[in-house]
Amino acid sequence: MSRPGPFGNPYCLGFGDVERILERMAKAAPEAYPPINIEEPADGELRVTLAVAGFAPEHLTVSLADRELTVKGERPAGGDARVYLHKGIAARGFVRTFVLADGWEVDGARLNNGLLRIDLRKLRANPQIRQIPITSQ
Repeated sequence: MSRPGPFGNPYCLGFGDVERILERMAKAAPEAYPPINIEEPADGELRVTLAVAGFAPEHLTVSLADRELTVKGERPAGGDARVYLHKGIAARGFVRTFVLADGWEVDGARLNNGLLRIDLRKLRANPQIRQIPITSQ
């Protein structure tokens, strides 16, 4: 029995990873905390901005593993002895994950005024045309 290619098209070869990423994204629940912006400051550049008020740089981690950009914020353990009349500012940790397409790299991360900005850039690949030798047996 033959197996059709991803997306049901036999001419799409080697896209199994893309299909698995799309399945994983469809199963993931959308997160609302912390709020984010995603912008395109220039062609071939992206910026992810997370509102992380109250987090110090040592409580934030940004990592990239296998095209998965993960931003994690951890609140330090310790009892807060304050008595709140109203508590509207979230004080919980978080994990946000973004899947990067091939050819995208993290250019840097900055924390300024409670906003964590992560800059991404697309690596420019030089298209190659090459001849494949045909051998006979």
